[in-house]
Amino acid sequence: MDKNSITAFVLIGLLFAGWMMYNSYTEKPVPKKAPVTEEVKKSPVTEEKSTTQAKPAIDSLTGQQLNTDSLAKVEKYGTIFSKTDLSEEKIITLETDLIIAKISSKGAAIKEWTLKKYKSHYGSPVQLIWNKEGELFFEFLSKDDKLIDTRNINFNFTNLKSDHITLKGNDSLTLNAVLDLGNGNSITQNIKFYGDKYNFITDAEFAGMENVISREGLRYKWSDGLRYQEKNTIDESNDAVGIIKTKGNYYEVDAANDEPVTDSKTEGISYIGVKNKYFLSAISVEPNFEGKAQIDGTHIKIDNGGVNEKYNMFLELPRKEGKYKYTFNQFLGPLDYDIVKANGLSDAISFGWRWLIRPIGEFFMLPIFKFIHSVIPNFGIAIMIFSLLMKILMHPLSIGQMRSAHKMKMIAPELTAMKEKYKDDKPKQSSEQMRIYSEYGINPMGGCLPMILQMPIMYALWGVLRNSIDLRQSYFFGWITDLSVPDVIFSWGFSVLGLTHLSGLALLMGISMFAQQKMTMAPGGDPNQKTMMYMMPIMFTFMFASFPAGLNLYYFMINLLGIIQQAWINKYSKISLADMKKSPKKEGWLQKKMREAQDLAAAQGKTMPGQHSKGTTNYNQTKSKYTRKK
Repeated sequence: MDKNSITAFVLIGLLFAGWMMYNSYTEKPVPKKAPVTEEVKKSPVTEEKSTTQAKPAIDSLTGQQLNTDSLAKVEKYGTIFSKTDLSEEKIITLETDLIIAKISSKGAAIKEWTLKKYKSHYGSPVQLIWNKEGELFFEFLSKDDKLIDTRNINFNFTNLKSDHITLKGNDSLTLNAVLDLGNGNSITQNIKFYGDKYNFITDAEFAGMENVISREGLRYKWSDGLRYQEKNTIDESNDAVGIIKTKGNYYEVDAANDEPVTDSKTEGISYIGVKNKYFLSAISVEPNFEGKAQIDGTHIKIDNGGVNEKYNMFLELPRKEGKYKYTFNQFLGPLDYDIVKANGLSDAISFGWRWLIRPIGEFFMLPIFKFIHSVIPNFGIAIMIFSLLMKILMHPLSIGQMRSAHKMKMIAPELTAMKEKYKDDKPKQSSEQMRIYSEYGINPMGGCLPMILQMPIMYALWGVLRNSIDLRQSYFFGWITDLSVPDVIFSWGFSVLGLTHLSGLALLMGISMFAQQKMTMAPGGDPNQKTMMYMMPIMFTFMFASFPAGLNLYYFMINLLGIIQQAWINKYSKISLADMKKSPKKEGWLQKKMREAQDLAAAQGKTMPGQHSKGTTNYNQTKSKYTRKK
């Protein structure tokens, strides 16, 4: 833009501004309106205008006038669903041998689901529904872009004779809930309940809904997860997860952190669920289900220091033409292995790593434990018998570990003297230690290998006992009133390393651990080992203080039986150093590999830790001398 053009625009702007200012000062004031007289109020013109302004809105579909309430309903639900029954809900109570359920006419949603055989930590029967609006409902977008939640709309129960239904034993009842939208458009839920089961089956039938529902389809939904039942919400949250099971695969969605989590699957869906430590809600679908399963989880911190994990799970269903049906098998009950297995939901019970630990716990440990309990009703005593049986079964592994520990105790003074003699020569210590092991026929891995082989069994036992609903609120004796929670003998009211209490069984477990270690410690042994002998039991006592009493009872019994076993070895399996020297020598795997490495280094002229400058190892020299002496 040239200079002349800029000057012209500036002048035009100044001229326009001046004209506006001139008008603002010269404009005449608006005269005040004369008071409205009674005659003016009654004039035909005024009357006609007021009538036109107050005229109510007209429904474009029916031609009927809409009042204020109708306008609000249309705004929220659209022209179709605003005409449905949106009045107050009706509640149906269903009682069976196992549950008491309250079912709302609004969407045929489950408002309450109370388990008669289980109680919460405060003594009331377990009630699993968290959302006050109810659970299990349909959600979809209507043709006029309104999000419809069927929990806002009354369905008609067509086959009810009473508001209170009782089912016993093998009795069953199908509840028919119908939403008729007219013109052949309807949703029908046929819900079949049983007198002796925790599950019910819903056949959801849709007719002509392609005229009502948008192409995005609809969702069958469960929101907010399960109501918490235990006193320790953090412990319960640790076990709370969402589940998506497909053919051959199992996925968990865990909202363990502050960030929301989500996961979805579209192929081979078997069931979708949400669980906490002891209870499960799961929706199973037909084998050829076409749709998507999705779970969204959030982690919520509570003011009192607790935690809630809430999960929304839904099945996204494709919209079809004409009449079609979806079938859902809903389980809502305890994580009892026999019960969930009968419903095809055994994967929901956590036994540990699925490739190794789970088979041991599920098919070996659990059947043995259940058999013992079938004979001995008290779960505490059953755990003690179970511990004895496990100790007998693991005897071939543990006896080798204990004998190795006994041999190590016998040569401890010689090892201590050797380390003192060569305290400034670590390589020499290493070679001399290998010489002593070889001389007395000790395998350094003799104590570690049996312990490693026992680890899968120990982990499997952890899964079986920690998550067993059978131990929940199970009394043992004295202060141990619930084997599924820590047995508190003293509480100091504030947190120390995350703990506020001391567990009696954890303390007994720590004492037994100390006693067992002391039995394998030689007098005048390694100071570092002595320090560990005192520190480890203290550390484990605090670590195990938060474990369930049933689990600590098991570990205490294992330690106690180990003490008895070690005492028997120390008394009746005594072996002198001379006998150890005379016993047949078998080169262990570790010794063999170390010798091969030393020989290879010597052949290449290299020096390894524990070698002399000439390249010949102390170990090989000692071995040659030992061979010549023989």
